[in-house]
Amino acid sequence: MPKPVVPEEKRRRRRPTRSGTVLTEPLIVETALRLLREHGSTGLTARRLGLALDCDPSTLYRYFHGMDDLTLAIGDALMGQALAGWRPTGQWRADLRAIGLRIHAAYVAHPQAALLTANRVTGRAQELAADEAVLDVLRTAGFSVAETVGVYHAFIDQTLAFAALDSASLALPSASQRADEDKWHSTYARLPRATHPRIAEAAPLLARRMVTSAYPAALEMLLDSAAGRLGAQTP
Repeated sequence: MPKPVVPEEKRRRRRPTRSGTVLTEPLIVETALRLLREHGSTGLTARRLGLALDCDPSTLYRYFHGMDDLTLAIGDALMGQALAGWRPTGQWRADLRAIGLRIHAAYVAHPQAALLTANRVTGRAQELAADEAVLDVLRTAGFSVAETVGVYHAFIDQTLAFAALDSASLALPSASQRADEDKWHSTYARLPRATHPRIAEAAPLLARRMVTSAYPAALEMLLDSAAGRLGAQTP
């Protein structure tokens, strides 16, 4: 059974590791992000983390219940990176747009970590702060509690879903990425109008648009829908 987790100040190592480093939760998470970036999800193990931090792998359990607990901490760290420095402007559309784009950018900057954490609910401080921020933006704008929850649900799930989708593409080997993108020119652009008239007429636009993320456009559609719901509320 994993050792119980105790407060940070009580579990900090009294002595540095062999390389002179004093372990902390943020350092472990930062190192885990680096290992994910370099080796993918299969490379994130207690043994590999211990080697990277120059400590016994068992030491990590002073800070986390287990590797799944570390995974939740990684997800929370991504959310913290997304909202770092953000302040509400009082313009609900601009504020939601900024939060969504920030979360999406933070996750796709760490695609392997995004694939590991985008579908998780951490219940940790940074995630709670982000949820509170979104809910407050909507309530301050005048959405009812029910509409706030509905818009929040669609907003956060759409944001994380696109982050996972775009991260999955970025996590592919370079050759696979290029092969997928080339399909819009090598296959779609060459289909005859006689058999695929709609694809043929749209092929030039598809080739330009489908190699970029649709998240900004989808976000605007969601904001338009939310604005309509706000206007339709019964006073």
